[in-house]
Amino acid sequence: MSNIYDCIIIGAGPAGLAAALYSARDRYSTLVLEKFYPGGQINTTDRIENYPGIVKISGPDLIAQQLKQVEQFGATIKTGAEVKDITALPDGNIKIAAGKNEYIGRCVILAVGSDYRRLGVPGEDEFRNAGAGVSYCGTCDAPFFRDKKVVAVGGGNTAVEDTLHLAKFAREVILVHRRNEFRATKVLVEELMTYVNKPDSNLNLRLDSVVAAIEGAGKVQRAIIQNVKTNEKETIDCDGVFIFVGMVPNTAFLSGRIELTEAGFIRCDTGWLRTAIPGVFAAGDCRVGAAMQLATAIGDGVNAAIMMKQYLRDRNWWKQPIPGAI
Repeated sequence: MSNIYDCIIIGAGPAGLAAALYSARDRYSTLVLEKFYPGGQINTTDRIENYPGIVKISGPDLIAQQLKQVEQFGATIKTGAEVKDITALPDGNIKIAAGKNEYIGRCVILAVGSDYRRLGVPGEDEFRNAGAGVSYCGTCDAPFFRDKKVVAVGGGNTAVEDTLHLAKFAREVILVHRRNEFRATKVLVEELMTYVNKPDSNLNLRLDSVVAAIEGAGKVQRAIIQNVKTNEKETIDCDGVFIFVGMVPNTAFLSGRIELTEAGFIRCDTGWLRTAIPGVFAAGDCRVGAAMQLATAIGDGVNAAIMMKQYLRDRNWWKQPIPGAI
């Protein structure tokens, strides 16, 4: 029989490492399984300026510090450990199959993260490297484009919200949407159109259009826009392209094992992060209702590890409702 860990964490991004820190520091035997290498998508971020208490740090440097903390307190990190299956056992423990290995945990924290949905156009991958000009997070990166011209892409709530946020910093913002109407809620669309129609607005629309290519030399210098009805193309000189077309959670391997939303996010209560399987928690960008921010992902990891202790003390706790929940 495999060794039984108090806590197995799937995913070594910011949420998973935060959970591992709190678990290991409380002297729980802790195993972190990571498909590739620690960090996830935060490794592509060269400047983080919105994490409280840290003026500026790169994604890789932040992960290196998290990893050092976690290992200092005795957590075991296994990379190249792609989880294929998760099974609730009759004794209440959880079995994890990763490659040819199996692990048993009294608790499991799913912190598998998510990735930005991409346009799949020429130039996107080339310029999504740190500082090259393609971004997927307006909240994170808008201040880096102060007084510059940018193109934004998308039509949902996040696209509208982040584009309005971009307009507070950029000299000019051009929002590209493939339809004539936005999918965002009515109140957000009304706010957008009010802003667009201001006499001195720095926000313009290109509807019924898509970004066909992103071009430049070393960094973004222009975007090629194509009208989907006329096929007419337009070249827009710009300093950056913000892509707001959604997130893809890394949860395909959980289908049929954990309850997921239609979009693939893990269903859990958003207070104590409990899934439908006793002993299995969800944390970070892979869960329903996630704010998709570094600080909230780390907060989720901490919360899941704290809630884990409640469950390990008393498994009947899992059935308790959250006090004050509506």
